[in-house]
Amino acid sequence: MGTLLIRNARNIITMDGERRRFPGGSLYAVGQEIVAIGHDLPYETADTVIDAQGKIVYPGLINTHHHLYQNLTRNIPFVQKTELFDWLVTLYEIWRHLRPEDIYASAVVGLGELLKSGCTTAADHFYCFPNGVSGEMIDEEIRAASELGIRFFPTRGSMSLGRSKGGLPPDEVCQSEEVILRDSRRLIETYHDPGRFAMVRVGVAPCSPFSITADLLRESAGLARSYGVRMHTHLAETKDEDRFCLEKLGMRPLDFMEKNGWVGDDVWYAHGIYFDDREIGHLRAHRCGVAHCPTSNMKMGSGVMPLVKMLEAGVKVGLGVDGSASNDGSNLLLEVRVAHLLHNLAHGTTAIGAEDCLAIATRGSAKVLGWEDDIGSLEVGKAADLFLIDARQLAFAGALHDDAALPVLTGLSQTVDMTIVGGRVVVKDGRLVGADEEKAAIAAQAASMRLINEAALRTKIDYGRMRSERKYPNL
Repeated sequence: MGTLLIRNARNIITMDGERRRFPGGSLYAVGQEIVAIGHDLPYETADTVIDAQGKIVYPGLINTHHHLYQNLTRNIPFVQKTELFDWLVTLYEIWRHLRPEDIYASAVVGLGELLKSGCTTAADHFYCFPNGVSGEMIDEEIRAASELGIRFFPTRGSMSLGRSKGGLPPDEVCQSEEVILRDSRRLIETYHDPGRFAMVRVGVAPCSPFSITADLLRESAGLARSYGVRMHTHLAETKDEDRFCLEKLGMRPLDFMEKNGWVGDDVWYAHGIYFDDREIGHLRAHRCGVAHCPTSNMKMGSGVMPLVKMLEAGVKVGLGVDGSASNDGSNLLLEVRVAHLLHNLAHGTTAIGAEDCLAIATRGSAKVLGWEDDIGSLEVGKAADLFLIDARQLAFAGALHDDAALPVLTGLSQTVDMTIVGGRVVVKDGRLVGADEEKAAIAAQAASMRLINEAALRTKIDYGRMRSERKYPNL
């Protein structure tokens, strides 16, 4: 096992239960585990020694919701002025052409962006499996994560309710329940590691109430619990979803989940914008978690999650960037800033502070993923997952008054100097250690262009050239 010594930091922001800070402190890790943190540590050498003078050390951020494959469909003009349902219907026509090599390329880009923004653990929700393509798409994401060195929590998504059965997605990106459950078992048995400091954990994740059947929900819950893995899905994201559930199912989305066994300490939902007071009480009682995705919710015009009410009720809340097609980025540190600003606007400037938002992205996210024993804070016995920011750069001048809030409120480039996962340096001087960034960008752009061209041939729409209506001619 290798050893790591970070010494003489400007500050170490632990985000532990007491939110302790260690100005001028040091940290020592053996293998993945932190064995000492604080001042005057009895260690002078290590396999990796980092002089952190002038730098601030933070616990690694944890992303609780993403769709990595969507990195190939960012900034498409044709879908820039649409809400969720229309946006999905359009993009399904592009995603139906995905191949395994595309998934690898998109994962390198998305996970790389996350690492460069201080994220050390990422959950992903992959649910789009085109007809005639190998089911082993998530394997390509896991391969990319292993090469980059990020802690990874892929969830095996699924859609079984195609348009021919009254659902939203085209039948061409849906699968039978038999295929879904069989591949979910394969992924869990092949990759899931429930052990301490695991680098890969696997979850089960039917997509949403408007793309799955009640049978699939129940069968997925049974499968997940038989293996002891966690469960994830979209819920309460839009008013359209509410209407769909009321019209097609005769109940609200959370009631549909409760009826089919999808509540409990092993369940987390993405978005949660339209939970009412009664439902927030149910979330707390069932100990469900929620992934907050503020940038995506703002871009899609979906609404504002009742974050303050949830926190006051004791609901577990983490942070997520959501799919890059609804965010156009995978920058989790920027997501912390957006969450802070959004809820200042929505709830007033005294409702939630910058450090509170950092806590949501660290300790809060770890609780949502059921991983709080290993990650989420810098403490003895936890993983050496962290990032460093040089406080001497121009963007922080005049701002060095609160080191915990510093990267949330200032330094808007949001690229960290160094990221470490399990004691291993994976970003150094702002660059990925495990990938050629330029080569990865070229490969992903080529895959994106192929997808767009395939869709244009099939639908007679040029997605790359189509522009949204020019509403203000004088601009």
